[in-house]
Amino acid sequence: MLELFQFEQCPYCQKVREKMTELDLDYICRNVPKGSETRNLLIEIGGKEQVPFLVDTTDPSDVIMMYESDDIIDYLEKNYS
Repeated sequence: MLELFQFEQCPYCQKVREKMTELDLDYICRNVPKGSETRNLLIEIGGKEQVPFLVDTTDPSDVIMMYESDDIIDYLEKNYS
């Protein structure tokens, strides 16, 4: 399963969403407004508040977690195109 932690207005998150749509990927989009439980989850899982943040649990024995829109896009292209 792919999960994207993001802000709707963030241009870097938008780049990642567009790539995921282009690749026709199913994913869970988690918005992280200030003070939300989801933001607390982002910090707990990733260690910081930065978005976009991708979590790929497709292979439970090798969970991938990453920040940086360009790195996420490269990963998606290599693994899902």
